[in-house]
Amino acid sequence: MTGHYAQVAFTPLVTSHQAAHGSADAYARMAAFGDGPDRLGADETDFIHSRDSFFIASVSETGWPYVQHRGGPPGFLRVLDERTLGFADFRGNRQYITRGNLDHDERVSLFLIDYRLRARMKIFGRARVVEPEDDAALVASLAPPDYTAKVERAVLIEIEALDWNCRQHIPELVPLDVVRRTMEELAGQIAGLEAELAEARAGGAASVEDSSRP
Repeated sequence: MTGHYAQVAFTPLVTSHQAAHGSADAYARMAAFGDGPDRLGADETDFIHSRDSFFIASVSETGWPYVQHRGGPPGFLRVLDERTLGFADFRGNRQYITRGNLDHDERVSLFLIDYRLRARMKIFGRARVVEPEDDAALVASLAPPDYTAKVERAVLIEIEALDWNCRQHIPELVPLDVVRRTMEELAGQIAGLEAELAEARAGGAASVEDSSRP
């Protein structure tokens, strides 16, 4: 966890619970080293570009939090620079709850998780919506190639703080395409071994037949 993430997340009510449960001093020392907005490094960039989905939380005009899933091909969430993310916003059920919430409050929280590696990243940021009529080139640049979903707009997120969260309680799940690919590879290996075994048996039978001749 970065010091700046602690500064953003640990409000007075949060720190009061930390004090009650004995973690306040350790987190206070961590928060003391925050020196402004966090920046993405190579590890964060690689992790983000490997994701095919994430969750984004926004806040409504009535104060209700709202969490929505965003999915696409791996890398559809793009790192544009060390403090900026961008993604093409695909057409979904057309409720536009996140879209409306961003007109009210630019603050968002992103949650990215890899169940196979049991890794997760949390990001605080400020989102800006870019409609095609405002910058068609930018929207087009974020559209994944060979992906047929309709792109309605682009969303840019300026990162405020990030945290690599612990692995506790994350179930270890393997994506279906990985399972299928592994099964295909194993089936090919088994077929090869069966062919070698059949060839060896045929050769052994021929040797026995030759040795039995007068």
